[in-house]
Amino acid sequence: MNSRSRFRLLAYRLDHPRSIPELPTCGFVRTDPMQEPSAAVAVLISGGLDSAILLGEMLREQPSVQPLYVRNGLYWEAVELEHLRRFLAVLARPALRPLHVLDLPVADLYGQHWSITGDAVPDAGTPDEAVFLPGRNVLLLAKSLLWCHLHGVPRLVLGVLGSNPFPDATDDFFAEYQRAVNRAVEGRVEVKRPFAGLHKIEVMQRGRDLPLELSFSCIRPFAGRHCGRCNKCAERRQAFADAGLADPTPYGEAPCIA
Repeated sequence: MNSRSRFRLLAYRLDHPRSIPELPTCGFVRTDPMQEPSAAVAVLISGGLDSAILLGEMLREQPSVQPLYVRNGLYWEAVELEHLRRFLAVLARPALRPLHVLDLPVADLYGQHWSITGDAVPDAGTPDEAVFLPGRNVLLLAKSLLWCHLHGVPRLVLGVLGSNPFPDATDDFFAEYQRAVNRAVEGRVEVKRPFAGLHKIEVMQRGRDLPLELSFSCIRPFAGRHCGRCNKCAERRQAFADAGLADPTPYGEAPCIA
């Protein structure tokens, strides 16, 4: 291309600037921080002891509470979700919004892991590390934080204890994850952990008046009940015992705890 052709091309481009097409919004708009939130707070709930007790506390403290459940396709989730729905039905009141279930399947990540197949599930004699699920909180927070942002909910609360030993349960992790998601969507959703400074005994005492028999902690359900033999059932039994509370859990099998 000679110099005259280059000048002509440049002049044409200056006279005919290309317009940038607007991207489709798919029905979403940026959240206005001044708009009325759909709920004062969202609770990320599994239906286990800690998150069930946290929901009860939020209902006493907040004018409106949105329970969020993230379904990953794990072995125990059908029974867990059934227990959670019964728990929420007992706690029903005007402040409690209907449960919202977010789907985020992980079978393509975890493959033949025991959490997917239900085979070789860690038993009562195994340490906490045996039930570690890689990136568990990464997955749970991804959709729940975005859901809060898109629905104008300013806070997402979790029942994570300070004694949680896993790398995705540290102060730094939650702070950095919150910043990353908010930066990505220009959001302001806060992640709160009211139980971070508490021990399990203290949390259990706070929930002593709740229908904890409807909470669910098992990773190998038996006939729609707690199996009584897995790592999480042992942890559940210990939690009631340490707090000096009677365990109302209907276990499906006789316990076998070393």
